[in-house]
Amino acid sequence: MNPPKIISVQPLDDYLLMIEFSNHEYRRYNVKPLLKKEMFAPLKNRAFFKNVQIEIGGYAVSWNEDIDISEYELWVNGKPS
Repeated sequence: MNPPKIISVQPLDDYLLMIEFSNHEYRRYNVKPLLKKEMFAPLKNRAFFKNVQIEIGGYAVSWNEDIDISEYELWVNGKPS
C-alpha cells in the first residue's frame, strides 16, 4: 500500500496532530501513546511538540533528526476527520 503524502500538519492540544494528505483527506493522530517510548519522550515538552515539521517529499513528520513519524503510520493509524 502506498499511502498519500503529507501536505500539512497542525499540532493540536492533548498531543494530537491534524494531518492533511495529498488526496485532500484529513486524519487526526494521537501521539500520546508514543510518549512512553524513550525516543519520543522529548515530545512531552509542549513547546517542542508544537515545532513539528513535514519532511521533504511528505514522507514523514519530524521534530528533529531523531524523532519522526512516517506517513504510513499517520495514514493507517490516524482517525479520519
